[in-house]
Amino acid sequence: MDAFYASVEKKDNPELLNEPVLVGGSGPRGVVAAASYEARKFGVRSAMPMRRALQLCPNATVVRPRISRYQQESAIIFSIFREITPIVEGLSLDEAFLDISDRVPAHGQPVEIARRIKQRILADTGLTASVGIGPNKLVAKIASDLEKPDGLCEVVPAHVQQVLDPLPIEALFGIGPKTAARLHQAGVKTFHDLRTADDAAVVPVFGRYARRMRERAAGIDNRPVGEDAQDKSVSAEETFDQDIGDREQLHHCLMQMTERIAERIQRKGWVASQLGIKVRLPDFTTLSRQKAFHPPTNSSRELQLMASDLLSTWLDAHPGAELRLLGVGVSGLGEDRQLDLFPGDRGAKNRKVDQLLGEVADRYGDAALRRGQHKTR
Repeated sequence: MDAFYASVEKKDNPELLNEPVLVGGSGPRGVVAAASYEARKFGVRSAMPMRRALQLCPNATVVRPRISRYQQESAIIFSIFREITPIVEGLSLDEAFLDISDRVPAHGQPVEIARRIKQRILADTGLTASVGIGPNKLVAKIASDLEKPDGLCEVVPAHVQQVLDPLPIEALFGIGPKTAARLHQAGVKTFHDLRTADDAAVVPVFGRYARRMRERAAGIDNRPVGEDAQDKSVSAEETFDQDIGDREQLHHCLMQMTERIAERIQRKGWVASQLGIKVRLPDFTTLSRQKAFHPPTNSSRELQLMASDLLSTWLDAHPGAELRLLGVGVSGLGEDRQLDLFPGDRGAKNRKVDQLLGEVADRYGDAALRRGQHKTR
């Protein structure tokens, strides 16, 4: 999707049409979650500190994220994807891989299918999407960025090298600013440079993954498209505008994040077997604590209790600590087998409450109904 969060905000508030819009936190530590294309013209990008973004684009309107609203639009978009093919791998609320190998030519040629997807999304949501078509995930991903916004780009197998070779190395997934700087120092600036580089240039940067990165620069990618195959873990975190040391406030924030995570894995029919928390101190020291458990669960209450216990134990060991950031995540994900960490009536009641919360959220949004707070030690 094109500047998804910002585009939804423009759709819901026509006064923002053609105006630069930044979605994200407005506090001193706020970060840009999405920037409209009007704002991007000023050099604003996602993940940029909001303070810096407003220096570049002082006339931008800042809107706090409404995740439940974006989830509503995302559900419509993904339903369109699954009308085309059942092989859908979601990367986020606004991005996915679709394997249409078995749909061609029965459903038309790839470009015809892509146009149909774009038209349906526009008709059903009023939003624009950019589609990339390629022989594999890597090439399709790169193609989707070449003609944004509202783009459609097909890269056929015979032209992969021709299209990729001149691209800057930063366009290759997995290469961030620090890695790109090291590659530039070695004279590697384009896909062609990486594809043809010798070991002396790339092994110091990539180590044992040097061959794989050369293959990617050549457009070689044998990873299959699998439904939500990238979701090895689900996490959430919050950076506070001011450091927080109040235990009750920290627990309240943790419980909200844990409940959102539980709702997400419940909707996917998953259970988790490990939970962890992350804390970041004012000096940016980052620490984590994990807990493994069996049987796996997706119960909001059970996950909240474990998260709360991990946080309480850490705070007990660090009296007076203030946090800059707090996060929580689950991993060890698998299909829900309806086994309860807390069996009997307690497990059944937790499932019923989670089911009710899910039904209310589907109809009225994620913030419509929440569990009450439980006491923390």
